[in-house]
Amino acid sequence: MDTKTEMKKRIFSGVQPSGKLTLGNYLGAIKNWVMLQDEYDCIYCVVDMHAITVRQEPSKLRQQTLEVLAQLIACGLDPEKNILFIQSHVPAHAELSWVLNCYTMFGELSRMTQFKDKSAKNADNINAGLFTYPTLMASDILLYSTDLVPVGIDQKQHVELARDIANRFNGIYGDVFVIPEPYIPKVGAKVMSLTEPTKKMSKSDENANGYILILDSPDDIMRKFKRAVTDSDTRIFMGENKDGVNNLINIYATVKNRTIPEVERQFEGQGYAGFKPAVADAVIEMLRPVREKTEDLLKNKDFLESVYREGALRASARADRMVERVCKKVGFVKKSHRG
Repeated sequence: MDTKTEMKKRIFSGVQPSGKLTLGNYLGAIKNWVMLQDEYDCIYCVVDMHAITVRQEPSKLRQQTLEVLAQLIACGLDPEKNILFIQSHVPAHAELSWVLNCYTMFGELSRMTQFKDKSAKNADNINAGLFTYPTLMASDILLYSTDLVPVGIDQKQHVELARDIANRFNGIYGDVFVIPEPYIPKVGAKVMSLTEPTKKMSKSDENANGYILILDSPDDIMRKFKRAVTDSDTRIFMGENKDGVNNLINIYATVKNRTIPEVERQFEGQGYAGFKPAVADAVIEMLRPVREKTEDLLKNKDFLESVYREGALRASARADRMVERVCKKVGFVKKSHRG
């Protein structure tokens, strides 16, 4: 790797393959990643190991993993500028995770908000992986000497745990891990559900009208926005008790790269009947090239395979060095070969 790349700050993030990517994923994370790829040394992976904490249909998981990878590329992440790979293809993630499990406190994991949420939703499968996956997430981050982790506000707790684990390990063995910082974009960080605007837009929402998928058809996008929850006050402005309208204004402002006051002035006196389709049209035009490119990429399996194969090789070169260093620190006998 050249010196210039080494001098850049490093970014790592992972994407779940357990469902389609939403407008919230795009505006809150991926769009921002595209803007970071020239300034930072970026590593992104599809976290299929995280996905199996909840039961998955194997063939569906494989397909969705490739779909997510294709969408990341279609959204603008250049495989030449970023390392893009599939988590399970780099064994160092699991290897470091076990070591760090031994430096993660039971109480820390039991306080994790997402464990409580997922346990409630999957009461018949509260497995050990569901409990310890934040340590795997910490391993994902710490493997690559990550400086910044682009996360949504709801994921900040996981970065804080990674920092705690890294500080604990460093306190015992010296400066092994870089202490990561969360990177939370100020605009578009949290896109809310179209049907329940007090909740984050999520692909796990039981009501499909609550979220927009990157691969949704223009007709579906228009229909969902027309059904979006608003209020009885037809004025278009940001205000208290206007969660649905606030969400639509935020989406439009982010998509069109305009300020909130500019959007309020643009739609002053127009009412929701004109505003909702305008938001839908803006989203449709933004997502159209992404959807079309994704469809093309999924027809070219050889290209996708070359991306994730090369990405795994590049990621492993870095990750294996860190694992060897950690293993030496904790007292493991050095391997005569890696394989």
